[in-house]
Amino acid sequence: MWGWTNLTTGTDFVLLGLFYHIQAPSILFSFIFLVFLVTLVGNVMIIILIWIDAQLHTPMYFLLSQLSTMDLLISSTFVPRTATDYLFGKNTISFINCGIQLFLFTTLFGAECLLLAVMAYDRYVAICHPLHYSVLMRPTVCAFLVAGSWLSSPLNALGHVIYTLKLPYCGSREIHHFFCEIPALLKLVCADTSHYENVLYVSGVVFLLLPISAIVASYGQILSTVLRLGSNVGMRKSLATCSSHMIVVSLFYGTAIIKVYHTAEQDEVVSVFYTMLTPMLNPLIYSLRNKEVARVLRKVLGNPA
Repeated sequence: MWGWTNLTTGTDFVLLGLFYHIQAPSILFSFIFLVFLVTLVGNVMIIILIWIDAQLHTPMYFLLSQLSTMDLLISSTFVPRTATDYLFGKNTISFINCGIQLFLFTTLFGAECLLLAVMAYDRYVAICHPLHYSVLMRPTVCAFLVAGSWLSSPLNALGHVIYTLKLPYCGSREIHHFFCEIPALLKLVCADTSHYENVLYVSGVVFLLLPISAIVASYGQILSTVLRLGSNVGMRKSLATCSSHMIVVSLFYGTAIIKVYHTAEQDEVVSVFYTMLTPMLNPLIYSLRNKEVARVLRKVLGNPA
């Protein structure tokens, strides 16, 4: 592994890293650093633009700022460490730090699943019940939905982390991954984990299947409403309003579904998507496809046209 050592203490894990079989650490470091830089600039830009422009102080853009915050956090949790591991040739992680990574990833992933469903509900109310939008998505309701996304996920994550770290691990502590993730750790356990995998399945239903169902139902109702109107203008406006969110949802949940049915060889590629590429692409999608965000960006850059 191009000079990395496997010396660990009794409680350390060895992270084999991202594409550990590729003998080109400088190229991978440059790629990871560039991705993180674009992610940082893009998401911070979205948050600042929404904060400084009064016309963007609406539930839709408040939810978008929360999505950018989650993307920024999930990228900051894993990408800098992965880059520095390549730069300094370090591949060990302590038991405690591994638990912290498990908790943060599980929390942020679950929170984003729920938030994307809330964003779909917001678009459903705006298009299907526009006269009641100010009531159904009033600030208190919006804050409650966002708080639910943020607060329910850590409780779920904490239970999984405590149970996972109490399992007995085999002699080999090499994790074929670039960060600590529950499925990767379960491969090192010297015990029957079938019952716990059933618990993971239930958790997946709550944080993956139910939000996907809510999103599909919301957009199904939106499509039905738009088709009933029979207006090409209305359809174009609805598609313009929802297209960015639908692309983001497709990227996030498409990757998550592939993650469920992936092979071991595909694991790293899938992980790169939901920890690096998706957080990078989300602000680009919204800034390029959203007229209001683009307007504020041009205004800040001194080009109001």
